[in-house]
Amino acid sequence: MSTVIGEFTTSEAAHPQAVKSCCAQFYESDVVRFLFGESFHPGGLALTTRMGEILGLQPGMRVLDVAAGRGTSALHLAETFGCTIVGVDFGAENVRLATAAAAERGLGDRAQFVTGDAEHLPFADADFDAILCECAYCTFPDKPQAAREFFRVLKPGGQVGLSDLTRRGPLAPELETLLAWVACIADAQPVETYAALLAAAGFAPGIVEPHDAALSEMVAGVRAKLLGAELMVALKKLDLPNVDFTKAKQVTRSAADAIERGELGYAILTAVKAA
Repeated sequence: MSTVIGEFTTSEAAHPQAVKSCCAQFYESDVVRFLFGESFHPGGLALTTRMGEILGLQPGMRVLDVAAGRGTSALHLAETFGCTIVGVDFGAENVRLATAAAAERGLGDRAQFVTGDAEHLPFADADFDAILCECAYCTFPDKPQAAREFFRVLKPGGQVGLSDLTRRGPLAPELETLLAWVACIADAQPVETYAALLAAAGFAPGIVEPHDAALSEMVAGVRAKLLGAELMVALKKLDLPNVDFTKAKQVTRSAADAIERGELGYAILTAVKAA
């Protein structure tokens, strides 16, 4: 991938490993941190807290955060609920930064981070009491395999929680690009599809909680930051190399329009592994 916000379409980078590498590169970049803040998902830590409440996290529980990024959510959950949490991420730099952040906050004994693939989790069977995956499941090329891995490493009676983009109907062509894919848009699925994928892996249905407003707020914030960043770059007050502002603005504008039309949304979805 030649740029942080690149020019390839999903068909030009359709190999699963290429998609995973592009996602890892995208979310390790300082540009993404600039645009999305510390929490790379709608609702920020408030929605992460809500996820922890729904999953019933508490001290003594061993929790897996899939696609943990720089560890922001994992560390917040460890502090808020007192659980022990393991974060797994495809990007080695994210894992390094998350591990350093855990040490700085004195959470090294309750928050560990490892490099790994959501479709081939490096853990034993029935290793976790709960699993969460925030705004990442829709980017996994092999979603059925990831769901089977969630089921395998979860203890009987445990819950998995997804918070992710949802779609209702077809999307505009600019929302089918690789940039849209790594931004969790291009392969967003209907809530019913997520539920069916988890059911096919062996899970029983849990709850569905819509949070479309959180997505709308986040997209509006990113659009504003893009306009400000483009102006500062033009005035040579900010250096953001390898950013295609035209394509980025096109994607965010189309995303905002799709949200307004009800074609894109955001939801928390849970499922249970029967005891």
